[in-house]
Amino acid sequence: MSAAFGALLLVALTSGAAYGPTPSPSPSPAGDAAPLDPRITEIMRKPEYRHAQWGLLQVDPDGRVVRSAFPGQVFIPGSTAKLFSVSGPWHTLGAEHRFETPVYAVGERDGATLDGNLALVAQGDLTMGGRTRPDGTVAFTDLDHTYANDVPGATLTPEDPLAGIDQLARQVRRSGITRVDGDVVVDSRLFAPDPVLDPTPTPMIVNDNLIDLLTTPGDRPDAPARLDWRPKVAPYRVTSTVKTVAAGQTGSVNVTASENGTRIQLSGTIAVGAAPVLRVSPVADPAAFGRTALIEALGRAGVEVTADPAGPNPVAVLPRTYEGRPRVALYTSPPYADYAELILKVSHNLGANLGICLMAVDAGSHACMDGFPVLARFLDGAGVDRKQVQLLDGRGGNPVDRATPQADIQMLTYWTRTPQARRFREALPVLGVDGLLATNCRDCPARGKVFAKTGAAVGFDALNNRLGVGAMTIAGYLERGDGRFDVFYAGVTGAATPTTDPEGILSVANDVAMIAAYLQEG
Repeated sequence: MSAAFGALLLVALTSGAAYGPTPSPSPSPAGDAAPLDPRITEIMRKPEYRHAQWGLLQVDPDGRVVRSAFPGQVFIPGSTAKLFSVSGPWHTLGAEHRFETPVYAVGERDGATLDGNLALVAQGDLTMGGRTRPDGTVAFTDLDHTYANDVPGATLTPEDPLAGIDQLARQVRRSGITRVDGDVVVDSRLFAPDPVLDPTPTPMIVNDNLIDLLTTPGDRPDAPARLDWRPKVAPYRVTSTVKTVAAGQTGSVNVTASENGTRIQLSGTIAVGAAPVLRVSPVADPAAFGRTALIEALGRAGVEVTADPAGPNPVAVLPRTYEGRPRVALYTSPPYADYAELILKVSHNLGANLGICLMAVDAGSHACMDGFPVLARFLDGAGVDRKQVQLLDGRGGNPVDRATPQADIQMLTYWTRTPQARRFREALPVLGVDGLLATNCRDCPARGKVFAKTGAAVGFDALNNRLGVGAMTIAGYLERGDGRFDVFYAGVTGAATPTTDPEGILSVANDVAMIAAYLQEG
């Protein structure tokens, strides 16, 4: 079982995600359509599913139901909700939409000196160049750094998180400015952060609003572990008391931070020869962080700024409008479809929630909740019965979130009728190949033939001292072998593990992945 597929499960587990009441058990694992593969029936009859209910729906390219069980009943979606929340901004903004983040000179120029301020106008760019490869595509690892505190094995992309900020700084220097007698300010008025969306999107995002902390063991027991961290921006400081222990011993690296997030402490142990351990710490004030990052980048580019780099973001100096102000730099992002792929492949929660805010902005609002009517209109036009969907976020982690298998199938079917069908399908994790399905089914016949989003809602059952599975879901496309694809959904609600061992949750996740594989093979 892959740690990657279990990422969402352990995040839900450690956050204590709620999962609601269990419906009555299914009288039969399948409906009146084609009989199930015996291997699927065997999975559904395992003891951990004794009081659970399965939902299943598989539809061929001509719209005929191949297999069906409870297709009209709502299930907790987990991250399969991202099928809706990513489709909305993909349609609203357009696959080729690029975020253009400008820097304006607000003041008077005297030769190479700006007597005034530089204003970076944040546009809700998810990565600001921090994941952009040399070929312009967006980099990701199968287990993203955003899950590093919850799931072992999260890794970093090699790209520089400050790449876009550095590009802006170099452009300012090329505009002829070498000194700013004034300040730098980040204009974050694009939308108001809404804490209902967790993690909370902000107009200015650098490195997913996280500090990466990488601990590598020393060469011998009792030696201090080595520490590296990024992005290095004032006034953030990181210290570590992590010690190296003998090879084979169990280690644990813990992270704590000051109230304002700028003083980070690592503690614990790591074994000789162990793989590096990644942890993350949140950036408390993304706008102030972006301001400091730009001032420091300007310094590297040869532009002196007289203001204190580590000071607050001076929003009081923002102009009402930038009309007539010279634009001295512009960072242009990769296309939105590339960001959608990132969100879907690694189940990027911040990016999924950000999409709600971006739809609101497209409608002329600064309130993220106004993105939901935009999403509703899109779903209506896409042929999705939105009364079968309930959402209060983009990630699929709010207790109110629900969707029926039919709604998932309707969403997936919509894309098959568009010119973007292949692009959307290939943006999903591919079984045994990449994303959160990278290490599942690596040697089975269905490898590379299932394109699907996974989801989970898991919590601690204190009454029985075990783990309860509110939902484990998967939905996407099954390759038929003739260039055509079935759409499918499989999910279970009300399962439980024998103990609190997370391996039990990983086993449930693997069962759901294998059901998808057996559907494809059938």
